[in-house]
Amino acid sequence: MGKDLQLVELPVGKVLHEAGANRSTLYFPREGIVSILYALENGDTSEVAMIGNEGVVGAGLLAGSRSVPLRAVVQVGGEALALRAELAQREFQLGGAFQAIVLRYMQALLTQTAMTGVCNRHHTVDRQLSRWLLLVNDRIGTTEIKMTQEQIAHLLGVRREGVTEAARRLQEEGCIRYSRGLIQVLEPASLLDRACECYEVIRSEYDRLLREPLESER
Repeated sequence: MGKDLQLVELPVGKVLHEAGANRSTLYFPREGIVSILYALENGDTSEVAMIGNEGVVGAGLLAGSRSVPLRAVVQVGGEALALRAELAQREFQLGGAFQAIVLRYMQALLTQTAMTGVCNRHHTVDRQLSRWLLLVNDRIGTTEIKMTQEQIAHLLGVRREGVTEAARRLQEEGCIRYSRGLIQVLEPASLLDRACECYEVIRSEYDRLLREPLESER
């Protein structure tokens, strides 16, 4: 399958698939972050999950789902390995290690999606922002995040003023430094103290499902 993988660029803003459109490619990000977004009828958007170098965009294709009511948009630029759906399905149906790790990842992604919904419904913007910053930091391997407060507000589904105020408090407490669309995470441990339990649930599931060896490796 390795020879069938194609290295592609993921520039910021690139749409990997539109809501309701037929998909034909799976993307395995090596760098960067892809946001999975839902858009309401009034145009408001909200991020239901983010995918970085731990996962795959389009895993539902392996279960025969050619389209979903969600958009996949690159939020942090990078690169990915692209694989045509029919080739991925052929490998998946062999029932080997590829199938096992993809199924584990889909379970982890389901947990992230569920906890994102819980967090957005029940927790303050301060806690949501802390959770979001930690998840991004985990996936890009750097303490610098290039994104405006308005972009983050759209992803969280909240008002920009709420993100501005939450970022100001985190900066005053020494957790982050923010300037002109660049957020620097200074104290991840302090962010963890301010985040809700949703982050720990998500991280624990990813660690449990993706870091444990497969049966074939034991």
